[in-house]
Amino acid sequence: MSSAGTTPHDSSLVIAVDGTSGSGKSSTSRGVAERLGLRYLDTGAMFRAMTWWLLREGIDVRDAAVVAAAAHRPRIESGTDPLAPTITVDGVDVSVEIRSHEVTAAVSPVSAVPEVRARLLQLQREVIGEGGIVVEGRDIGSVVWPQAEVKVYLSAEPDARAERRSAEQGGTDVASTQQSLLERDRIDSGRATAPLTMAEGAVHVDSTHLTLVEVIDRIVGLTGHVAPEAWEGS
Repeated sequence: MSSAGTTPHDSSLVIAVDGTSGSGKSSTSRGVAERLGLRYLDTGAMFRAMTWWLLREGIDVRDAAVVAAAAHRPRIESGTDPLAPTITVDGVDVSVEIRSHEVTAAVSPVSAVPEVRARLLQLQREVIGEGGIVVEGRDIGSVVWPQAEVKVYLSAEPDARAERRSAEQGGTDVASTQQSLLERDRIDSGRATAPLTMAEGAVHVDSTHLTLVEVIDRIVGLTGHVAPEAWEGS
């Protein structure tokens, strides 16, 4: 992993990147981590991994009680190399499988189950606690790690998000993709446990008319306002 940039590789600096689906959180967070020589954690992949396991086990993902009872069972581990992030379930790499349409359609109800969030929150905090990391998700700055030195809320206009996600999925219908993204926004923002929100102290970055490099530059620039001693303190 590259250690180029202004932040030392063994820094305890935590950068929290929250935001809506399709706003570019993953590519941005990986780019920032690579630039600064930090680790990277995709918390959304952890929820997808849990969802994939539930579907494989034949568990009804819309039965919250059954999902809650099973949430402790799978062993989920996240690789933190921004150049080659991995996600495993019971020792099996499921990086490709968790991006399937089936998992995408089922992840929202699974993510809303408090027991699932509590289980994964513990795992996320264990990884983040080692320091020197860029973490992406929907409640990192508000719930998972509110003491993060840098907090970002990344967004983009719905049409731009739909076009990007459609391209990622091999040219799926943009209109239906946008509808799906907006429904995900509604679910994420309306859930009772850890809803999608801009954390206190977060900097809002609208990526609609910015290139990936420009978004990365803006976030990296925010670290220049953090005193170096804070990298080792929290």
